[in-house]
Amino acid sequence: MRSRFQLAVVGAGRVGMVHARNAAGSIPDTELACVVDADADVGDRAGAELGVPVFPDLEQALSGAAFDGVVITVPTFAHAELAVLAAGAGKHIFCEKPMALTLEECDSMAAGAKTAGVVFQVGFVRRFQPEFLEAKRRIEAGDVGTPMVVKSLTRGPGLPPAWAHDLRRSNGMLAEVNSHDFDCVRWLVGSEIERVYAETANFKGHERGVTAPDFYDNVVVSLRFASGAIGTIDGTCPADYGYDARAEVLGTEGLLVVGQNRAMPLLEIRSRGTGETPTFASWPQRFEPGYRAELAAFVQAALSGCAPAVGAGDGRAAVAAVRASNTSWLEGRPVLVADQVAES
Repeated sequence: MRSRFQLAVVGAGRVGMVHARNAAGSIPDTELACVVDADADVGDRAGAELGVPVFPDLEQALSGAAFDGVVITVPTFAHAELAVLAAGAGKHIFCEKPMALTLEECDSMAAGAKTAGVVFQVGFVRRFQPEFLEAKRRIEAGDVGTPMVVKSLTRGPGLPPAWAHDLRRSNGMLAEVNSHDFDCVRWLVGSEIERVYAETANFKGHERGVTAPDFYDNVVVSLRFASGAIGTIDGTCPADYGYDARAEVLGTEGLLVVGQNRAMPLLEIRSRGTGETPTFASWPQRFEPGYRAELAAFVQAALSGCAPAVGAGDGRAAVAAVRASNTSWLEGRPVLVADQVAES
């Protein structure tokens, strides 16, 4: 009888604990082997809750515990080093978005996984959320015709973590928050993003103590796709009314809207999670089934040897679009994503 797939979760922060709890009790054929976190207090709390060993770094976990795959949920600037280390040890890799800081890092991660023959999956949860999957199915079935205009937004109720305020360590909110949107529109339209033009604004950062240069809390990106479709992405953090993630695809024959609010002539929401049409208080609540489904898909890909639903190429494409968008708003001009790729 086959033993259960053993997972190590690297990073016991918010998203790390979502994955760790799911691995511990919600994913078929899966067990949580250990948790890794450099912060002893954070690690100890996670280990006590989940009843598993805790290690301060991945190297010690590799020598001190037996597991088949790793879930990487630490800050973005550490993704590449950990992924390459895990691949070298023959471990399958689930890496939270954004995949990495640079395209060079993306390439090194992909190459390491390919050389080791392990599965590499990127955590784009919307591809596993039921309503987004249904939208993709209907678009592929031709229900709304050829996509002409696509819109996607993500608004979160809190500031990004302090380390993410620095563009050099995170690529900013476009990466930390809107990576999901870049992947989602590319996936829904079924075409590569060719050109971007981004505008940013900072309304709340100063009053909330953010001093990092080039920080912004609002962004809008215009998109042009290789297919000829056009679109927009917008992001806001903090959006104090709650967590909000929606998408819209206008096709030649109809309209698809993916979201959580009922259609209303006028909608006003003031406090998180309340109002006539409540929104979600947080992203774990909004995408609860998607997080379970994406981790289950990763385990099944690793067990079967099949390609993951969301691979390194998808993660790299989102990083390329993010970096092109950063060049756009910093230089005040439209930017071809291919130019960003060529400069890598």
